[in-house]
Amino acid sequence: MSETDDTRDADAPRVSVVIPAYRRADVLPRAVDSALAQTMADLEVVVVDDGSPDDTAAVVRAYDDPRVRYVAHETNRGVSAARNTGIEAARGDYVAFLDSDDEWLPRKLERQLAALETKGEGWVGAYCDYASADLPAGARIAAAVSERVFRANAIREGGRELAEALLSMRVFMGPGSTLLVERELLADVRFDEGLSIYEDWDLVLRVLARGKLAHVPEQLALVHYSGDAPADAYARNDRRYLERNADLVAALRERGVDVERIHRMGLVGHYLHEGRFRAAARHLDARALADPGNLARLAWWTLGGIRVALRA
Repeated sequence: MSETDDTRDADAPRVSVVIPAYRRADVLPRAVDSALAQTMADLEVVVVDDGSPDDTAAVVRAYDDPRVRYVAHETNRGVSAARNTGIEAARGDYVAFLDSDDEWLPRKLERQLAALETKGEGWVGAYCDYASADLPAGARIAAAVSERVFRANAIREGGRELAEALLSMRVFMGPGSTLLVERELLADVRFDEGLSIYEDWDLVLRVLARGKLAHVPEQLALVHYSGDAPADAYARNDRRYLERNADLVAALRERGVDVERIHRMGLVGHYLHEGRFRAAARHLDARALADPGNLARLAWWTLGGIRVALRA
């Protein structure tokens, strides 16, 4: 389903919230409720049912609120396709993305729009910080250490400089539940339907090629951990993600930032998380170990891998 320019009128909302949903009927109300509870009430909530075999349709249609809209795929096409369908259906000045198992704090949209009002021409959207829920203890510790050691001084907003920080993993922004961007810009910028991981980061890089993103340094989204994708899936998606952004990767390499090495180190962590030591070793670049921070991460990941191997 899509909306054409002829259907957009003066009654269009300020923000269209796009929620892709697949087999999430049990938690979907939490996401929808948090969108409807925003202090900035001039919005619509577009739920894209990506061919769910559960009660997703009934859950959405039970809302007695004209701001809630239901759009369905006949078959499951993946989260990127679902978000693209949501963009096509959106009528708002801005599009904000929210994953179906996450939720927002009430002032999330208000604070993002207020941040944009302080910016000048060329600022096309905003993202906020987020808190993680349901993370295992080890993952919480690792995330806290990474934030302090690797990302403490990263650039948090802007254009090209923010794109470089994102691609080199010095900024983690969770765009699937934190990004707000002008709908007009998304007219010819879409999620890559060949990506099932990094698809939101990839979209952000496309957005940053057109304009700048503001940063709201408040945890206004709550991201619920529902398990990790297989390491092999990370490897496949990472390869495509870097290939799609090869020009930026090359430009950073010329300045001494080896993005591919940084991403390989991340893959080492994913394989060790599964206790797959040989696969981890294949991705390990010994030059990365000249960084004490990487040595510390490798030691931590290895301990986790040993625990996994012992449980097997």
